[in-house]
Amino acid sequence: MSAAIDPAVGEGVIAIAQAAGAAIMTVYADGFSVQTKEDASPLTQADLAANRVIVEGLAQLTPEIPVLSEESAQVPWDVRRHWRRYWLVDPLDGTREFIKRNGEFSVNIALIDEGVAVFGVIQAPVDGRLWHAWRAQAAYRREGDHDVRLQVRTPATAPLRVAASRSHRGERTEALLARMGEVEVIAQGSSLKFCRIADGVLDVYPRFGPTSEWDTAAGQCVLEAAGGQVLAAHSGEPFRYNQRETLLNGDFIALGDPALPWREWM
Repeated sequence: MSAAIDPAVGEGVIAIAQAAGAAIMTVYADGFSVQTKEDASPLTQADLAANRVIVEGLAQLTPEIPVLSEESAQVPWDVRRHWRRYWLVDPLDGTREFIKRNGEFSVNIALIDEGVAVFGVIQAPVDGRLWHAWRAQAAYRREGDHDVRLQVRTPATAPLRVAASRSHRGERTEALLARMGEVEVIAQGSSLKFCRIADGVLDVYPRFGPTSEWDTAAGQCVLEAAGGQVLAAHSGEPFRYNQRETLLNGDFIALGDPALPWREWM
């Protein structure tokens, strides 16, 4: 894998994520309508406003690095398969949570280098919390003008604190929870689940069913830098990005403590 970009660029990306969060909150305060995309997922003016802020900001900050965003993902495989490095963006992760007005939505920006998420930023617009990490270095939660270094909870002891999606939870998840033994299930929306595992507040996030690459990249970077893992359920390997034509992920499990016997649960 090639060398990372200048760390100073990271502060520029953090500022872009915060500006996107502010654009989301403007729509949140003023009211909004909801459209339905071709894949039946919802779309609001906040998604589009945040996308515009991020895409324009990244183009100015790093004009040499292409951007793949959920709201502008029509890049042919024959083009992006040649990308060594690119920004992977979900301008509003958790649109359903945004519509429900429960505050559990986020802005996701990740830098992918040769298939690996090497830098990630997740911003929570409602309360302004922000997580960021460089691969193989450290993960931080920004509080005001200073950073708090993050560490997952190890060893993770019973009851395991399991993140469950507020909008995507089915029979397979319920069966897995039954096999895990003593657990405390905590509902949490969007990529904030990865962040809370990195914080040491949660231990496990299992996910069955499709997600897209922009849903997991920034969270994977933050969680791995804090000592955790995001593993494909079928192979046990960490997620890699832009490896095939589809942008859909398979089933996965996110762990704080890598020693947890997750294969016994699946």
